[in-house]
Amino acid sequence: MSNISEITAANTGAALEANKTQSATKPGNYGKTVGKPQLSEAGAKYYEELKKKYSGMDFVLVSKDMKEVAKQNASSYGNANRMVVLIDEEKIERMATDENYRAKYEGLIAKAQSQMPQLKSVMANQPGVKTIGMQVNDNGTASFFAVMSKSNQDMTEKLAAKRAEKKAAEKAEAKKEAKKEQMEKLREGHLDKSDKVPDDDEDYVILQADSVEELVKKIENYNFSLRADSVQTPYEKSIGQSIDFKG
Repeated sequence: MSNISEITAANTGAALEANKTQSATKPGNYGKTVGKPQLSEAGAKYYEELKKKYSGMDFVLVSKDMKEVAKQNASSYGNANRMVVLIDEEKIERMATDENYRAKYEGLIAKAQSQMPQLKSVMANQPGVKTIGMQVNDNGTASFFAVMSKSNQDMTEKLAAKRAEKKAAEKAEAKKEAKKEQMEKLREGHLDKSDKVPDDDEDYVILQADSVEELVKKIENYNFSLRADSVQTPYEKSIGQSIDFKG
């Protein structure tokens, strides 16, 4: 009989502890977020301390289910003057209680912060850089990314204007066709709420690297290829790039 009482008491205690933990973990005002992250009281307190410690960086808290897609939205939470740091709720919770784990990952952030002068120099001297950031990975490493403008005002202005004019004309024609299709659907009574005129394409590309040095090199190579494209005629760019099978 005493054994049953002991088991019941143990189960009750475990349930109370679980409920206590669950109630301690709740949505909060964490600043910039991706998804719907939730931190415990200890996690939230540590996260605020982390942001203050590295106040020169822009932290973005990521929910555990959004880790894979966080970087794809980099252009929406970027800062032209400070490095973006993507870090997920699971790491923050463990960093709040595990000193060795905290030291390891804070080391990654501190190293990235020490390289900010180099990155600011790149952003000042390399055209088209909109955002530079880092993501703290699950395997104890950090990866880096740069959001780059697809078109560059510092490149050949005349060619850029022609490209913009052609792109605008193509988009206008596409929207015209889309609106025409909408009107036809409306007349036929088949217009769905999800049907809409397509939005303009995002005018950026995201470069990714395993180190700051590799990212800098990729930014330089990207701008070099952009400059090369801007000074070549369509005929020059076609040489060696494609084969005409029309005969």
